[in-house]
Amino acid sequence: MSTAVMVVVAVVVIAVLAAVGYFAWTQARTRRLRRRFGPEYDRAMERHGNRSAAERELLSREQRHQELELRDLDPRQRELYREQWTHVQEQFVDAPEAAVEQADRLVTVVMGERGYPTGNFDEKVTHLSVEHGRTLDHYRRGHAISTRASAKEASTEELRQAMVHYRALFEDLLAIPAAERSAAPSPGPAAEPAGSTRPDGTARPDGPARSADSDEERAAGPRHERTAPSGERRGDEQTPKT
Repeated sequence: MSTAVMVVVAVVVIAVLAAVGYFAWTQARTRRLRRRFGPEYDRAMERHGNRSAAERELLSREQRHQELELRDLDPRQRELYREQWTHVQEQFVDAPEAAVEQADRLVTVVMGERGYPTGNFDEKVTHLSVEHGRTLDHYRRGHAISTRASAKEASTEELRQAMVHYRALFEDLLAIPAAERSAAPSPGPAAEPAGSTRPDGTARPDGPARSADSDEERAAGPRHERTAPSGERRGDEQTPKT
């Protein structure tokens, strides 16, 4: 075999090894980003339409996240915030809209205490996505309902769901052990406003969502006996779950 042929073979082998190495590296990066960002990885893929652009955005988020001076809460702070959440939850029965507003504010306070920026909503989501991507959809759902509530467009049941969504991120920020956390259902699709039109052209049901004073809830008993967001009956002898 001539020297020229050997050089060509060597170059081809090196190129193949480099391609294999690059493929393995990109696959490992994809697996790592999927593990870290969870559902946020799929959201970035949907937004950008291709893997390279989505992963560049997520890597950029990681870089900005490294610049933050994050800190854990000490046990005393954690317990204090859990007590505050219990107080907010107890207010839900008599003032659901105010309770949701307070829940949103308390989540923001804990973000700031942990060292996260607390500016606009998009900024908060971007920074939270790096370590809290698996509960971030709950935050989006809760914020969307809270926004509708400020315009008096959210039903009591939606407000109840908002409390559950906020609680999922709240407990994640507090680093509460999984065994002690309240059950949080999958965020699911966003609620559809009544009277609007779906993408396929069919009309969504008209009329306002069912209120807290519907026939079913009136039949359930007085307001002070209705269920709080935790699912526990509120009474003098019981305390809602945190």
